[in-house]
Amino acid sequence: MDAIHSDSKTLFQKVIITFIISLLVSTAGLYIGQFVPVAFMLPLALAEVVLLIVAFWLRRRKSIGYPFLYVFSLISGITLFPIVSHYASLAGAQIVLMAFGTTSGIFIVMGFLGAKIIKKDLGFIGNLLVVATLALVFIGVFNIFMPLSSTGMLAFSAIGAIVFSLWILYDFNQMKRAPITEEMIPLLALSLYLDFINLFIDILRFFGILSSDD
Repeated sequence: MDAIHSDSKTLFQKVIITFIISLLVSTAGLYIGQFVPVAFMLPLALAEVVLLIVAFWLRRRKSIGYPFLYVFSLISGITLFPIVSHYASLAGAQIVLMAFGTTSGIFIVMGFLGAKIIKKDLGFIGNLLVVATLALVFIGVFNIFMPLSSTGMLAFSAIGAIVFSLWILYDFNQMKRAPITEEMIPLLALSLYLDFINLFIDILRFFGILSSDD
């Protein structure tokens, strides 16, 4: 029993380490993004969407490869550059650092709650979170064609931050309750990466709107 617990703990730690590496790869992509011509951003964004769809399809197999994870993280970092650059130019680099610090704090707290404090199985909220996420995607697409007001975007960002905070809680809770295998590590790390990045974008947008003069 102790050996099983030890193996589970080791695999959990590997998931966290892989997640951190994916963030570092994304940071490298963010740096590269400043040198990428604007004309290439749309194809890269489309490639990111395709990879994300493939990742959801591969969830049925309970695994993706490490190369897939890191390629996705790199492209994600590159396509993140215009967003970060926009808010940095709008309110200064400090707002990006503040958003990153806030995101990291929420991630740690929600992860700790999900993995250590909450003993109840939160599997029942999974479908609700999927529906909420799809609703956010729909509103995001709607916003492209019919832009929301500043107040609307503020509410959209706040709701998004809540949804992805709950995703973090849910993912950590499920990781601690379900057995983890070596093959599952990249996919679990990708889930945490998506939680973190989407939470960061929502918080950055929220802070950016608050700091703007509009």
